[in-house]
This record gives sequence, structure tokens and C-alpha cells, in this order.
Amino acid sequence: MKLNYDFKNSELLNLAMTQSGIDSKHNNERLEFIGDRVLGLSVAAMLYEMYPNEPEGNLARRHAFLVSTDTLAIVAKKIELEQHLRHGHMTGGKINHILANAMEAVLGAIFLESGFEIAQKIITDIWRDLASAEITAPKDAKTTLQEYVQKNGHGDLPIYEYKEPTGASHNPEFTVVVSALGKSATGVGASKKLASLDAAEKLLKVLAI
Repeated sequence: MKLNYDFKNSELLNLAMTQSGIDSKHNNERLEFIGDRVLGLSVAAMLYEMYPNEPEGNLARRHAFLVSTDTLAIVAKKIELEQHLRHGHMTGGKINHILANAMEAVLGAIFLESGFEIAQKIITDIWRDLASAEITAPKDAKTTLQEYVQKNGHGDLPIYEYKEPTGASHNPEFTVVVSALGKSATGVGASKKLASLDAAEKLLKVLAI
């Protein structure tokens, strides 16, 4: 794995590389949980330092982009994490989600083994270039859709309908239907958030935005 860090505890690394589809008990979900928090704080501190004149709203949009599933998957591919990952069948939309979870698990493992400062340095070294590449603060699909609908629908808001999740309890799939301006679209994902983003992106295409 092309990461500027050498694990001393191989068992911790192996756990970070084990997806729940392979082992329902001993997997990377707990490491993912803590890695998500370490990543979030590290990126927030980095953005605060990089963009001293930006308001909170812009920083929040940058942060959402940098800790998103797609960005995490890009980083995971960059460091060739997939070659070391023990996973089940990675289909379609779940590939990026599984890679993103594993990336967070690796960061959580680094934090547990070496502390926050080391984990923060590794995150900053990788994510600074990604943050610099975004000249303007990005907006996610839900924000873009909401602003468009408010502008063109007399102040109305998109309506999201969340369906009951399907699939195994340890690996559910969520479905969300979003409606606005007389149109609707259905999104799916490994969480309500991802499903709603997918639905918003599809509706934006329907509305030709």
C-alpha cells in the first residue's frame, strides 16, 4: 500500500482491511467509525488554516466534498488499497463505498496505533492537494438541487421519501425517491445519505441542470 506509514501491529492493519461481507464479527466497521471522526477533524483544521477568509458555509461545502465517499475512494485507489482489501463481491455502486470505508478504517487504525498527530499529518499530506485543487467551494447534489428548486419553484423544497432498507442487516441497501418541480428520481446507496445524494444527482439530470 502506497502510504507514508508502516504499521507495527499487523493484526490491526489486517482488521482494517477486512470488510464485513467477509467476516460479520471481526471486520473494519469499528475502525471505520473512529477513522471517520479523525478524518473529519483533521480536514476541518486543515481547511481553517488554508482558507482564513472563507465563511463557515464555504468551509462546510469544501469539507463535505473532501470527506465524501467519492473522494475517499479516489484516495484509496491512489494508494492502491484495493490490492490489500479482503472483501466480498463488490458490485456497481458499492465499490466506492467499500473502498471509502476501508480508507477510513486505515486512518482509524493509524490513530489507535500512533495517535492523533501522526494520523493528522498523514491526512493533511494527502488531502491538502485535493483541497487546493478546488478553487471554489464545491456544492453537493442535494445543495445544488435545493437551490435550483427554490429559485424555480416559488420557494418550494425537494421532497425526499425514504424507503425501507433491503438486503442483509450488516450490508443494507437504502432507496430514496426525491420529487421536485413535477419530476422525480430514485437513488440507491449503502446509507440514507448516499441514497439521497444519488437521487438528487439523478433528478438534476432529469431537470437538465
